Amino acid sequence: MSTLVEALERYWGYTSFRPLQQEAMDAILANRDSIVVLPTGGGKSLCFQAPALVRDGLAVVVSPPISLMKDQVDTLVGNGVPAAFLNSSQSADERSAVTAGVREGRYRLLYVSPERLVGEGGESFQSWLSRCNLSFIAVDEAHCVSQWGHDFRPEYRQLGQLRSRFPGVGLHAYTATATARVRNDIAAQ
Repeated sequence: MSTLVEALERYWGYTSFRPLQQEAMDAILANRDSIVVLPTGGGKSLCFQAPALVRDGLAVVVSPPISLMKDQVDTLVGNGVPAAFLNSSQSADERSAVTAGVREGRYRLLYVSPERLVGEGGESFQSWLSRCNLSFIAVDEAHCVSQWGHDFRPEYRQLGQLRSRFPGVGLHAYTATATARVRNDIAAQ
């Protein structure tokens, strides 16, 4: 896929961007870290999904609820996007199949929980990711990073360690709601 517009049209049937989407996608393509605050229904997910198809490598998406992760991946796969998830709802065989697919370069998007990425066992998972062709990391529901967010989760606070582990990989935070205090806290983390 050569351009964002081509990806939008081919996989989602859109011919134009919603407000602020192109700027958010351009940050990923330029490998600049970003915080994107768009209202529910404003197309946040597309801001990291489309660039994953334009950039080389694997985009890792941190997503808290297993049900949202599954819904997003099911929709992506239904649209022809090579995506997968790793979470506790899968059998060992299903997780093995996904990790084999990642190693073979079959996926462009991999959804994981913050607990898998930085929780217990997160160090070995990060080590495994460092051997993959990692394109960027997108943190969905990023208000959870902030101690002042309405759904604070401790593992989200630990995502800042990814900057030292993956220094050349862009980090991108997405949320529908964030006061100035929450946005500043997300950026600091």
